Amino acid sequence: MQRVYFDNAATTPISEEVINAMLPVLRNQYGNPSSIHAEGRSVRAALESARKTVAQCIGAGTGEIFFTSGGTESNNMAIKCAVRDLGVQRIISSPTEHHCVSHTIESVKNTHGVEVVLLPVNNLGQIQYEDLETALANNDGKKTLVSLMHANNEIGTMIDLARVSSLCHQYGALFHSDTVQTIGHFPINVQETPVHFLSGAAHKFHGPKGVGFIYINPSSPIKPFIDGGSQERNMRGGTENVYGIIALAKALDLANQAMKEHAEHILDLRNYLKNSLQQELADIQFNGDYDGDSLYTVLSVSFPPNPKNEMLLLSLDIAGISCSGGSACSSGSEKGSHVLDAIDAPANRKSIRFSFSHYNTREEVDFVVNKLKSIVFVRDAVAV
Repeated sequence: MQRVYFDNAATTPISEEVINAMLPVLRNQYGNPSSIHAEGRSVRAALESARKTVAQCIGAGTGEIFFTSGGTESNNMAIKCAVRDLGVQRIISSPTEHHCVSHTIESVKNTHGVEVVLLPVNNLGQIQYEDLETALANNDGKKTLVSLMHANNEIGTMIDLARVSSLCHQYGALFHSDTVQTIGHFPINVQETPVHFLSGAAHKFHGPKGVGFIYINPSSPIKPFIDGGSQERNMRGGTENVYGIIALAKALDLANQAMKEHAEHILDLRNYLKNSLQQELADIQFNGDYDGDSLYTVLSVSFPPNPKNEMLLLSLDIAGISCSGGSACSSGSEKGSHVLDAIDAPANRKSIRFSFSHYNTREEVDFVVNKLKSIVFVRDAVAV
């Protein structure tokens, strides 16, 4: 049976080029990068070359990149260490952040008494920058961290990274951004748009799972999040995931090189699906700022009330289509989407997230639309 994969916001398939970059390391470079013998030095050189590649991709210095197990660890590290080591007493965020950020903020609120300010979002999932400026200005002398994701993983709505950076600089606040969904898909340069912390995860841009990185601005030095050995320049104990790190660097380099070409292809697919659904199905709506500042890899589709809605994801899976109802990290939860709740999405409509990569095709979009026509109401059927 044919299957099509439209859940790239959850994870992407590893590219062949990345697999080929990993294989020599898996087969031959087995030394521990902390060892001083030839095998260890060889692996250390490869690891540092990967660090240089990642740094160059975001305009950072090599000493500002630290490898982690992924976006969740990077975001935890930024927020918890900012509170522990930099004296942060107040965090400004939003109700639509990924759970690895929102739950971490809740944790430091409970354990350290940090004040939390959640900026309201409108029905497109946008914050209002006037609200952010007001919150920054009314800080009561407390050291403040702003933590806002660059692009929402469920509905795609984006913040203006440069504008938030400027406001944080103006009011002396630290700025952390969860850029897991945008690294490798949008140009990011930390020299042009200063931030204090940002995070990335390899499996969002066709690398392997279980490896990521954090950028730490040297103006905000923090202590290790994981204690142990002297790895990652004493910032993260534990033997480095060398194979994953080499693969991450290769995947990010490839993504950056082909960013414009991939973006054009993916945006064409996204618009093709959007237009096809509107033409073929009744009462189709979309969540988020889908026609504005939006993550082009994501289209959150809102289907009208239908007795089949509760089984829609399963029906699509049976039909050979992989997609999701929201964040993959919450797929086993009985709770609804906190993002859809925050934007007051109608409870009687069903939202499905389709997310794309450059491997997808228009033929796959046609396949999805045709299968949906057999599951939900089509325009002609409603008209009759």
